[in-house]
Amino acid sequence: RFQEVQSMMYDLMEWRSQLLSGTLPKDELKELKQKVTSKIDYGNKILELDLIVRDEDGNILDPDKTSVISLFHAHEEATNKITERIKEEMSKDQPDYASYSRMSSSPTHSLYVFVRNFVCRIGEDAELFMSLYDPQKSTIISENYLVRWGSRGFPKEIDMLNNLKVVFTDLGNKDLSRDKIYLVCQIVRVGRMDLRDSNSKKYTQGLRRPFGVAGTWRLLCY
Repeated sequence: RFQEVQSMMYDLMEWRSQLLSGTLPKDELKELKQKVTSKIDYGNKILELDLIVRDEDGNILDPDKTSVISLFHAHEEATNKITERIKEEMSKDQPDYASYSRMSSSPTHSLYVFVRNFVCRIGEDAELFMSLYDPQKSTIISENYLVRWGSRGFPKEIDMLNNLKVVFTDLGNKDLSRDKIYLVCQIVRVGRMDLRDSNSKKYTQGLRRPFGVAGTWRLLCY
């Protein structure tokens, strides 16, 4: 029983990280929510806990706003679904190491980055885009973390000074097994078309131009 509950908890942890990522389309998000509620109801049943009745979207029914007959039918339907689920689970012949393999494949690793300073003589405002990069596949494996840096050598939002922090989440064992992972910082200059422009007639504002790039030699994640 412990191994069965442990396996379900690993599944719920993995699905939770997918829900919090905010990258799923609407139809997949709805399907995943149904899988989560089904797994929770099944776990409550085998642990002999109270049965929770839900609507079609997986939301818990409010007994103060639902008629007695509707609640009765919802209990009947939920009981039948859970009974069928128990039969399906009993028919599966899963090895003992199945739960551990699920845990090993779960994206439970994270990388914490604290930006203390940015030293580069640009003369104008800049945007810093930080991301994780796989050099062998030439692919960025994370979303960008944006830092807006002012021309005076401070963050544009001065209240963010010494508080520029980001956590790259959902890094699984597949990411940790990569031969190399770079932390790459792309620098974009924001301002004039050409730094040498001094004539007020040619002076423009807000133009974004690539300026430079920097990266670690090798990044190890634990």
